[in-house]
Amino acid sequence: MLRITGISIPAREDGPGALRRAIARVLGVGEKQVLEIKLRRRSVDARRRGDIRIIYTADAGLSVPESSVSLRDGVTAAPARDRDYTPPRLPAPSEHRPVVVGFGPAGMFAGLVLSMAGARPIILERGRDVDSRARDVERFWRTGELDPASNVQFGEGGAGAFSDGKLNTGTKNPRIQWVLDKFVEFGAKESVAYDAKPHVGTDRLRVVVKSLRERIISLGGEIRFESALTGLRTASGALCGAEVNGGYVIPCRSLILAPGHSARDTLAALLVQGVPMEPKPFAMGVRMEHLQRDIDRAQYGAFAGLKALGAADYKLAAHTPAGDVYTFCMCPGGVVVAAASEAGGVVTNGMSWSGRSGSCANSALLVGLSPEDFPDRSPLGGVRWQRELERRAFEAGGGGCLAPAQTVGAFLGAGGEPMVEPTYRPGVRYTELRDVLPEAITAPLALALPELGRRLRGFDSPGAVMTAPETRSSSPVRILRGQDRQSAVRGLYPCGEGAGYAGGITSAAVDGMLSAERLLLDMGGEPSPGLANPE
Repeated sequence: MLRITGISIPAREDGPGALRRAIARVLGVGEKQVLEIKLRRRSVDARRRGDIRIIYTADAGLSVPESSVSLRDGVTAAPARDRDYTPPRLPAPSEHRPVVVGFGPAGMFAGLVLSMAGARPIILERGRDVDSRARDVERFWRTGELDPASNVQFGEGGAGAFSDGKLNTGTKNPRIQWVLDKFVEFGAKESVAYDAKPHVGTDRLRVVVKSLRERIISLGGEIRFESALTGLRTASGALCGAEVNGGYVIPCRSLILAPGHSARDTLAALLVQGVPMEPKPFAMGVRMEHLQRDIDRAQYGAFAGLKALGAADYKLAAHTPAGDVYTFCMCPGGVVVAAASEAGGVVTNGMSWSGRSGSCANSALLVGLSPEDFPDRSPLGGVRWQRELERRAFEAGGGGCLAPAQTVGAFLGAGGEPMVEPTYRPGVRYTELRDVLPEAITAPLALALPELGRRLRGFDSPGAVMTAPETRSSSPVRILRGQDRQSAVRGLYPCGEGAGYAGGITSAAVDGMLSAERLLLDMGGEPSPGLANPE
């Protein structure tokens, strides 16, 4: 096999056969001599709007000896396949079963690694299975009646199960490709393994998380739904048990804590018990909503609508005298969703199906906030600030979980009728967002919008809709851990987004894997010869 990088195909020509023809041309062989093609990476190069291209990296198997092909820039022998990922191996089954708290990305992949090693983990998830959860969430979106035990934040798959399912990450780790491959194995599209910006879609994510759960169970793991961690049992500074639902206790010496960024009651209970935490920077803001066709035209010009390109996305940032502003979790062809987990609060998020075929585009528009900005400087000060803004939004919406919204034109004082029908359910109420959000958020937004409009035409259109508030982009608290990944409470391994150590599905999954590997070594496991090695 030969690896060819930088294969450039005009977007209008991309399609069946185009990649094979391009590979044959690069290698100087006939098309029929290219017997096998394995995609390794696919991206869109839209820097020149008059010449948008699809860029591939692919491995090709030929019917002619590779020695007969003259290697040139961008053509090398394909690397030998990396050894399969294997976790540290336990020399013998342990009578002490580790516990995993949370079945979002970090907890799922921690549980998978522990199960692969034969550790038979007990996984506690405070919410319900993904099918029951989907029904609960749909009822909430339709009626505004929230179930605090089963919602967009709590349940199988975590908050990411009701999102675009974006798997791109800025982190670097060899485990990332294994995570992507597992998503494909469990039901995601094959393109997830090679797209530069892989996404699964909420509809496919439900299939993936169920398949992953079934694999864990087949390997000896156990998953208990509607089981919230409400306290720890310790002796001489070490973990000896996990209290569940304020009632029974599971004896355990090792617990991976992956609670997600909205398990506020769990954080409060652990803080009281002496688990050290600190406030950390996070971001809050609004959800921006535009017509997807306008974003396509702004990004792709005359190429908008091409199947090879799909729905366009964007990633923008502006540095203003009042603070840094950036877009986050952009959902092409998606909807703005109600994402509250507590009664009396309103929270927004974004979601797309795998086809990204909706008429609207949305993204969070966030302002970076540091602990010095928090009205309360305590470890849970950021959580209290979130709650305050969510409560104010609930009141501004008039109850029933209606969300406050405003057009960009009205927010900037120029007026403007909505250009989109807001997709947030159960509905929005137009109001002045400065009455909901503090100046620490509204001032940077007002300065940033015109600047972002210059970078992406139409972003600051007067008719674009802002729906508030986006408060759950990341955790405002970090549960402290040492180099051995343990808390000051020995045997407690905080990880993932809720513990303050990840910023998305993939990075959380990898953090969960690393904590599981560390736990297995601490249980006496033997280091793996493959990818799984201590940090």
